[in-house]
Amino acid sequence: MRKTATILVVASALGLSACSGLSDRDQKMLSGGAIGAGVGAVGTVITGGCVTCGAAIGGAVGTGAGYIMHENEKARK
Repeated sequence: MRKTATILVVASALGLSACSGLSDRDQKMLSGGAIGAGVGAVGTVITGGCVTCGAAIGGAVGTGAGYIMHENEKARK
């Protein structure tokens, strides 16, 4: 369990470090997706559910949330 968590953290850090050449919208969507996938996976580990399903659903929700945040900030300007 601890090894899996370490691998997940390192993979997330490497994935997020690649956001430098992306547009603001893409950065928000990618970050939201990565955070959502992590939260979904951890949540299903804690509750005993399907980890893959939790990560996929969390990633989709996080990506959508990142898009909505971008559109919200764009509308305020």
